Amino acid sequence: MFDLSPRATFYFDLGSPYAYLTAERVSALFTEAGLEQPEWQPILLGGLFRHFERDSWGNGPEREVGMAEVERRAAEYGLPRLLWPEPWPGNMLMAMRAATFAKQTGRAVSFALAAFRQAFVAGRDLSEPDNVLIAAAGCELHPKALLKAVGTEHVKNALREATDGAAERGVTGVPALVIGDQVFWGDDRVEEAVAAAS
Repeated sequence: MFDLSPRATFYFDLGSPYAYLTAERVSALFTEAGLEQPEWQPILLGGLFRHFERDSWGNGPEREVGMAEVERRAAEYGLPRLLWPEPWPGNMLMAMRAATFAKQTGRAVSFALAAFRQAFVAGRDLSEPDNVLIAAAGCELHPKALLKAVGTEHVKNALREATDGAAERGVTGVPALVIGDQVFWGDDRVEEAVAAAS
């Protein structure tokens, strides 16, 4: 019998600490459930914010409470002590173009994990190109090729189209897992998404 269930898509932005928490767990959860791995799709969270006329909680009155909750969850999941890059939130445009190029070369997962760990384990600011290049080196992306790619219209358009496509699917923030027409937004809904995919 053929499995006709749609493949899940994991939407992420490297500036999101909750997306980092999901990125560290999602592959294992899908594997444990005997499911096909989700597609990792980089999108620009700032583009979603503009589309839906909202802003990051990191810029609002819930900032300290939110940061404490991220740190609590990281400890609960057995992840390394979380270090916040300075500034946070930062400008993720170049990093997300790099993630888009990594996806085009079949390195979406390895690059994303390396970059997330640069940001939230090492506390390095991904708005600094050198820190993005460190992550790229960790998954064998040549720095010159990466720097050239992030300036191309091909990569810029791919990121823009992915972000617009996510908004059209009802993705209002990250992390989000989309299965068919169901959107599971938030690190606290990953298990629910896995159950739905099952």
